[in-house]
Amino acid sequence: MTVDSLNVFLLAGALVLIAAVVAVRASVKLGLPSLVLYLLIGVLIGESGLGVQFSDPDLAQSFAYAALVVILAEGGLTTHWDEARPVFGIGLSLATVGVVVSTAVVAVIGHFLLGLDWLPAILLGAIFAPTDAAAVFSTLRRLPLRRRVSGALEAESGLNDAPAIVLVTILSTGYGSGEGFLLIGLTVVYELIGGAALGYVVGRVGAAILRRTALPASGLYPLVVLTLTVLAYALGAFAHMSGFAAVYIAALVLGNSQLPHRAATRSFVEGLAWLAQIGLFVMLGLLSSPSDMPGAFVTAVVAGAALTFIARPISVWAATAPFMMSIREKVFVSWAGLRGAVPVVFATIPLAEGVERAEWLFAVVFIVSVLYTLIQAPTLPWLATRLGMVPTFPTRDVEVESAPLERLDADLIHVRVPPGSKLHGVEIGELRVPPGVGVALIVRGDTSMVPGPRTKLQQGDEILIVAPRALRRATEARLRAVGRRGRLAGWFGERGGADPDEDD
Repeated sequence: MTVDSLNVFLLAGALVLIAAVVAVRASVKLGLPSLVLYLLIGVLIGESGLGVQFSDPDLAQSFAYAALVVILAEGGLTTHWDEARPVFGIGLSLATVGVVVSTAVVAVIGHFLLGLDWLPAILLGAIFAPTDAAAVFSTLRRLPLRRRVSGALEAESGLNDAPAIVLVTILSTGYGSGEGFLLIGLTVVYELIGGAALGYVVGRVGAAILRRTALPASGLYPLVVLTLTVLAYALGAFAHMSGFAAVYIAALVLGNSQLPHRAATRSFVEGLAWLAQIGLFVMLGLLSSPSDMPGAFVTAVVAGAALTFIARPISVWAATAPFMMSIREKVFVSWAGLRGAVPVVFATIPLAEGVERAEWLFAVVFIVSVLYTLIQAPTLPWLATRLGMVPTFPTRDVEVESAPLERLDADLIHVRVPPGSKLHGVEIGELRVPPGVGVALIVRGDTSMVPGPRTKLQQGDEILIVAPRALRRATEARLRAVGRRGRLAGWFGERGGADPDEDD
């Protein structure tokens, strides 16, 4: 590559990146997932648009894996283990049992309804089985969902790449076809458990080293943390384990360890994850061939409907059978299984291996990912409200790079006083939050104030509370109790437990 061609490449890349960032703002206003707009940007600058030629599935697959490593690392680093731990078993079951059941249902429908041979039918089911971490993280974290539901969906999207990619690779290469399903099952179990264990070890050892090492610049900590997650992936892949499970678990461990500059690390990795998503989706749009899509459209619509309305609900019901989940929660989890770009990434594997009709299969997967993400994602807020998946007392973290907060191991919590809350009219001193917890700021309309003990809360107030992590649950429980019964909540025996409908 010459300097002149490099300059052209950088110019084009900068323009595409700016357009993609603008698309994020547009997607929020329109209620659309940004990944769809990124894919369309890639299509517009591709062979049927501006004429940019890109048709190397091997290179696309390599870049896609690298992007997924960063996206999964960001997902693990920004997941709170206290919230994910109670539902981690549900997420793991969705990522394993759910993948197998979804693959089987789609394969049966593909064979008997669409007339596909068994190999492409099973391959289609395996490609569609995993949900997309980028789509799930970016879409669900904008919704104030119950932690039980959002935690299960995030754990599923972080772990289900591992078994799915093993199935797709085996089916595309023919490896293990003579040994049958037992070998495939043992391979999946080995890769998933081995990758998770390896990721846990890398995360724990890396966290211990970082706590005992004083780096010369704060900007090095985010780089080291990200490098550790990449190391987990590389070691897993080298040992023929699941590198994707390794990177997610390593990031989960590191993100929940007491490390210096955690807020800066999360912000840094979040920015890189956005860049990885943009590059991944634009590249997949470039790789697509619009001329192949008309011939695949009918099959894509039928396959997508079978996946969304039959395979996904059956797999969710089967995977969550051992767990206490309400029907409403199962319905929402079924609808929130966003496919996004991961199936498109996995569709590059049969392309790279030269599987028969791989181009047609890629077109089917591309259409399903775009069309059904457009249908599902914008309806999630409405469905969450109708099914009661939005808690009555939502709180969320505010990331602040502050050495005193790190030293105290404290969280900055953002609380909003909703309409009808008994917090309205309560004085700050009457909240009786645990000792050591401070109400730092109240934002009321366009003004802010530092509250005193006699300051009264009003509906619509936004409150910033500094709470040591050990006292966070007690603080939220007290605020929830006052929100339900007012300043005399303790007198009425209200302890501020979970929402009464949480486990219906």
